[in-house]
Amino acid sequence: MKTLALILSLFISGIIANAQDTKSITLKVTIENVLSDEGYILAALHTQDTFMQGPGIQNFKHEAKTGSISFVFLDVKPGTYAISSLHDTNENKRMDFQDGGMPKENYAMSGNEIIVGPPTFQDVKFEVNDEDFELKLRF
Repeated sequence: MKTLALILSLFISGIIANAQDTKSITLKVTIENVLSDEGYILAALHTQDTFMQGPGIQNFKHEAKTGSISFVFLDVKPGTYAISSLHDTNENKRMDFQDGGMPKENYAMSGNEIIVGPPTFQDVKFEVNDEDFELKLRF
């Protein structure tokens, strides 16, 4: 009976220890090449379900400033994500396009692919593992 109680207590302790091992990551993002102080910098952290569907699972908004801007997404769980960002110069909270479909405002996405046309999640995804890290995007 003592052996059973010992095994059961070790099993429960293991479950509790594993539940506490889930670490929240801090993701620092720097957007380079902001060309003006007009409007706002908008950015969103997306899962595959939220990508190109509107707000992300975490969102960022800050007054634009020429040069670069850095910010963090806190408490990110390990998984696959993408970041989209926009320099919303006219403050209408959306990307504006020219008649031919080209964007009027600067934007950046995570990922290293050269994208022609609308990006897909597969083009811009990245993995969050168990360590804090930094990501640089360029308008």
